[in-house]
Amino acid sequence: MSGIVFFLIPIAMLATAVILGVGIYSLAKGGSFNKKNGNKLMVWRVGAQAIAIALMMLFLALIGAK
Repeated sequence: MSGIVFFLIPIAMLATAVILGVGIYSLAKGGSFNKKNGNKLMVWRVGAQAIAIALMMLFLALIGAK
């Protein structure tokens, strides 16, 4: 089980980084895309970040239980 979680952590971190990058780019560029999606991207980033942290905590709990 910890092996699966170990491989999901980088995926969650990459998703967080991609969402953050798109959000920063849209904020810097401005325009209608940022007005429509800026807040949504921030919420998605926080969600992806929470999933990544939860997976890290789960991984630490699994390897600590051995």
